[in-house]
Amino acid sequence: MRIAVVGTGYVGLVTGTCFAETGNDVICVDVDRGKLKKLRKGIIPIFEPGLENLFGRNLREGRLQFSSNLNDAVRKSTLVMLCLPTPQDEDGSADLSYVLNVADDLGKLFKKEPKLGFKIIVDKSTVPVGTSDRVRAAIKKHAPKFNFDVASNPEFLREGLAVDDFMKPERVVIGTRNEKTRKIMDQLYDPFVRSGNPIYFMDERSAEMTKYAANSFLAMKISYMNEIANLCELTGADVDKVRISLGSDSRIGKRFLFPGVGYGGSCFPKDVAALINTANEIKYDFRILKAVHDINKKQIDVFIEKIKKHYKGKILGKKFGMWGLAFKPNTDDVREAPSIAIIKKLLAEGSDVSAYDPVAKETTHRFLGNKIHYAKHPYEALKNADALIIVTEWNEFRNPDFERIASLLKQPVIFDGRNLYDVDKMKDMKFTYYSIGRMAVKK
Repeated sequence: MRIAVVGTGYVGLVTGTCFAETGNDVICVDVDRGKLKKLRKGIIPIFEPGLENLFGRNLREGRLQFSSNLNDAVRKSTLVMLCLPTPQDEDGSADLSYVLNVADDLGKLFKKEPKLGFKIIVDKSTVPVGTSDRVRAAIKKHAPKFNFDVASNPEFLREGLAVDDFMKPERVVIGTRNEKTRKIMDQLYDPFVRSGNPIYFMDERSAEMTKYAANSFLAMKISYMNEIANLCELTGADVDKVRISLGSDSRIGKRFLFPGVGYGGSCFPKDVAALINTANEIKYDFRILKAVHDINKKQIDVFIEKIKKHYKGKILGKKFGMWGLAFKPNTDDVREAPSIAIIKKLLAEGSDVSAYDPVAKETTHRFLGNKIHYAKHPYEALKNADALIIVTEWNEFRNPDFERIASLLKQPVIFDGRNLYDVDKMKDMKFTYYSIGRMAVKK
């Protein structure tokens, strides 16, 4: 099958590469010629485990190509996958300008070349309910008689596990009411569901809502667990014991129950805000989701307050070593990362930060510039620091040299935003140790 993937961001690169891996001919389109030049050389601008090998193989074998010419790519393709950014506007809504501008360009092409044949325009970007109708209208404005369909096919990719998620999806969601589109999309995804996982066909609006509903529900689990953790600290309960028992209930499940400093990344914050905005537009008060959003923002303040309380409110001139900048392990993404919010608050209070992350130095620099020191290895970040702050649960932080940590810090103090260490062990090793939802250890 011939596929045009419009947009070479995170979703576009994973989508294009994985479709090429199953034998499809894929042309990825972008307006950034410098980026395209690097991609043609095999240089991937994102960190995603497993992607580099697949990308290189399909690039060498010619199934994966890159172009700045949208019209040429569309002419050669039956499927046009829109993998475009939908950034959050000031009111929380999703900015659809990139999607609708491409739809407008497609309409102009179809008007000029009405005999191109049947085309399927697929929204893979996370878009609000009703976007497929808006894309269809934008195309029809120019080419009302052209033979095309617009389908919704939301992605459910976890950063750090995106290749596995795409190649072995738990489910595939496709929104279309067109039988021809249904057959083509079923054929496209057949290699990915050989083990029996389902393809759910539904109308376009239900498919669009499914993505927002899924991400918002997971965000709700995280915020709920953070509230339980805060309550545990006030009552003397241990959130780890609560979490393990809670997760053993099959109705609830074990995942997304780890308390911490809040969720981040390119999906949960934006999708929660967008769904709240959708509700506001139709004058529906989505109270539970508003609470999820507010709790997540508050969790950063809860963590900062632990730090300030330890120093009796005086952190001016303090230096903190930070482990972890990415919003989660196995990615270099720092969009809406708790680390950025924590660092900004510490800097505003007059503190200094020396931070280490295995892969997210460059992406963090785009947000913070030279406002912090970027350490080359984890222990460098701790030299002459007043305390260690842990924000991202990278595996390499799970079993460190605690004696070395104590020797590098001015005082053996750890603020653990991901509950990596055992409380009793920290007590035995004479650390002052603060975590989330568990008893603080004070030297």
